[in-house]
Amino acid sequence: MEVVPVQSPADLRRFIQVPYDRYRGNPYWVAPLPSDELVRLTPGKNPYFEHAEAGYFLARDGGKIVGRVSASVDRNYDSFQGEKQATFGFFEATSPEATAALIAAADSWARSKGAEVLRGPMSFTTNDECGLLIEGFDLRPVLLMPYNPPEYAVWLSGAGLAKAKDLYSFRCPVPQALPPAYARIASRARLQPGLTTRPIDMRRFDEELEHVKVIYNSAWEKNWGFVPMTDHEIDHMASQLKPVVKAELIRFAEIDGKVVAFALCVPDANIALQKVGGRLFPFGIFKLLWALPRIREFRVMALGLGPGLRRKGIGPLLIAEMAGITKRLGYTSCDIGWILEENEAVHDMSRVMGGVRSSVYRIYERRLGP
Repeated sequence: MEVVPVQSPADLRRFIQVPYDRYRGNPYWVAPLPSDELVRLTPGKNPYFEHAEAGYFLARDGGKIVGRVSASVDRNYDSFQGEKQATFGFFEATSPEATAALIAAADSWARSKGAEVLRGPMSFTTNDECGLLIEGFDLRPVLLMPYNPPEYAVWLSGAGLAKAKDLYSFRCPVPQALPPAYARIASRARLQPGLTTRPIDMRRFDEELEHVKVIYNSAWEKNWGFVPMTDHEIDHMASQLKPVVKAELIRFAEIDGKVVAFALCVPDANIALQKVGGRLFPFGIFKLLWALPRIREFRVMALGLGPGLRRKGIGPLLIAEMAGITKRLGYTSCDIGWILEENEAVHDMSRVMGGVRSSVYRIYERRLGP
């Protein structure tokens, strides 16, 4: 067993190829587009690298590639959270031995950068795909959520990593009618002076995005593991999501004409991507274009509220309106997540709306001594 760093474009292509080989024939895994993965991993293309750096590693056994991992450090995270963290991500392996060797390589790289703790899987932060699936293996992952086989949890624990935090997802049917208590909260919220709601105006997409930037970083700043996204990072993510966005599924709340909250839902494009199998050409693009308009499931990605608004009923109001809109548009179900394990308020809201916890994702950690 040997672990070698990615040092060339050919190595990087091999790194990207690993999960395609690992999950061949798996009915649940959704293959990303290799071109998207290349952008995500390349400095100069992914704005994450404007304040961060990463190393990529391949595990080989007898010349055969048996796993991969990344290790990264983020100056913005360290400054915001006041600790020196390294993350590992893009983890795949075919054995406990490969896992141990890969984590050892990530550990060594992290120590060389002065990190005090190693956490993951995160590719690359909690704003990206994060967590190891530990419950929900018989479900297709929704857009921008990870998938992995059950044995990874045992292998990572065996490599000396311990639980840091669990993240939950809930699957909910689109309700035919709101629960009475929820409807009352939404009705009272509508009576607030100057409060209005509206969908995003796609003709002013860049201007509308500025509202999201302001609210997103303030709404999540106290969450465990959070690091604020830069303007460039939000612009980059928005450009990637824009092809699948439906205006009706992004809703703003305004008070006296000022945006104070937003709900962001997106059709679950993984349903279409799974039909493509990671290949747009020669025929994948037609499958994708055919499938996207027919998707009737969506992911609730974010519900952002400005300061002082958590007890004003604006969140329930936006959710109530989204429930009515998605029902009218023919959507049948949604995935709410991810949600921190201690966020009981959102757990309860999901259950009230008919949801059940469907998936659990675990972030592991290891303290790095001198």
